[in-house]
Amino acid sequence: MLKRYLPILTWLPHYNRRLGGADILAGLIVTVMVIPQSLAYAVLAGLPAVVGLYASLLPAIAYALLGTSRTLAVGPVAIIALMTGAALSGVALPGTPEYVEAALVLSLLSGLILLLMGLLRMGFVANFLSHPVIAGFLTASGILIAASQVGYLVGVGLDARDLLPRLMQLVRRLPDAHLETLAIGIGSLLFLLLLRQYGRPTLRRIGLSQPLADLLTRAGPVFAVVATTLVTWHYELAAAGVAVIGDIPQGLPPLTLPGFDATLWQALLVPALLISVVGFVESVSMGQMLAARRRERISPNQELVGLGGANVVAALSAGMPVSGGLTRTVINYDAGAQTPLAGLFAALGIGAVALFLTPALHHLPIATLAATITVSIITLIDISMIRQTWRYSRSDFSAMAITILLTLVEGVETGIISGVALSIGLFLYRTSRPHSALVGRIPDTEHFRNIERHETESANHLALLRIDESLYFANARYLEDTVYDLVATRPELEHVVLICSAVNLIDASALESLDAINARLRDSRVTLHLAEVKGPVMDRLKRSNFLDDMTGRVFLSSYAAWRELSRPPA
Repeated sequence: MLKRYLPILTWLPHYNRRLGGADILAGLIVTVMVIPQSLAYAVLAGLPAVVGLYASLLPAIAYALLGTSRTLAVGPVAIIALMTGAALSGVALPGTPEYVEAALVLSLLSGLILLLMGLLRMGFVANFLSHPVIAGFLTASGILIAASQVGYLVGVGLDARDLLPRLMQLVRRLPDAHLETLAIGIGSLLFLLLLRQYGRPTLRRIGLSQPLADLLTRAGPVFAVVATTLVTWHYELAAAGVAVIGDIPQGLPPLTLPGFDATLWQALLVPALLISVVGFVESVSMGQMLAARRRERISPNQELVGLGGANVVAALSAGMPVSGGLTRTVINYDAGAQTPLAGLFAALGIGAVALFLTPALHHLPIATLAATITVSIITLIDISMIRQTWRYSRSDFSAMAITILLTLVEGVETGIISGVALSIGLFLYRTSRPHSALVGRIPDTEHFRNIERHETESANHLALLRIDESLYFANARYLEDTVYDLVATRPELEHVVLICSAVNLIDASALESLDAINARLRDSRVTLHLAEVKGPVMDRLKRSNFLDDMTGRVFLSSYAAWRELSRPPA
């Protein structure tokens, strides 16, 4: 039982020097790579930059103790930072102590929600977020994040919050762009884009190994931060109007205890729930993908506990909501991390930076952080997924399109709630009209196929109706109508066999409909049979009176029903 809630106990007894060396190296690499991101995502959320460092310390250690992924790296991430900023801006003004206090409450609420879901084993809730909705939400969020950074890139203040007004305001103020900031911002952006596109092949051509080329390419934000910080410091560009990070408190995060303001907690409850679910889905998706590469596995329910613990710790250490980050996790994996202790070593490295090196970040331009954010969120904008969904399923595309539109126009909360609601609505609509097919026997075989698609043998007095959906309250009446129409159009019919090979569930409403069908067919002198009923479904039917009242039989296979019933009546 203890190992279930403390997964570290399953692998720590087998820890050795080889694993330790790999984890220390990965932790060192992650430390260097994620510092610019940690600072940038705190700024994106409207919080002091140091909060990003704080959120990368104790939360990472908590996840190392509680999480099941060997390579997931926990800390501030772009999408959660955007949602955090959207949630906090509705309850406090950025830059005020109340805003920072609200961030702690949001972290605590998210952590408690995740812990509760984990203890109740509710990892399945991620299934309610369809991939098209997630892709649409991430795409729209990427656009919003990029738009939020444009003003920092060109050195103009933009106070409009919505997308279109913000872009229109940018166009009006472009003539007022600050040239030094523009040079730093656009220069950093172009450098990072070119390095991402051409860095690996160029470095490989000059003779570097593939791992080293990958490492140097991913270190692009570090190079940009060092170069622009030195330039800003040497030429005293802050005095010329270039916005910089400024003084960052030196030292480890203070212990904090979010206050209990019922009004504030109530206002942040829904945003905390959405942040929890989105962060969990993003983390588990990344963790499962990387675990599969190493033939490992993760536990979604324990991941809820791990992420919940990380967010609670963030609230108690002056942090912000955290999750498993795409970029930092890929860096951690590629750097050779073998166990969650790599995250602990990275946290120690970031702690050392917070203790000793924050003065060196004083002249770091905000424009460089904006460029780092903009480039990092490019992967969120999934045009290929949009095209594929359009070609494959117009209904799924409609859910994606509405999610994108509402996220851009009304905000992240409205977008994702509407997308999830529409996905569930479309699912209910599709399953409320279950596909069914009259099937016949493929000559000289025991196989049965749709009579409209294949050349089959059939009998006028026998109808084999295959039901291709579980039966529940939303489609029970539709099944009744389908059977009644079948009987009405075939007066010679004597037997109806419902083939239940695709039926995984028959709920109480569907059972009532089956009773009604049986009674109606009896009145019409038609016998009702079932075939290929799955064991769990049969177990539930046996707990009712339906099988006793049914006029026909339950056949093991469609072929058995055909062999018994296809003979012409005497």
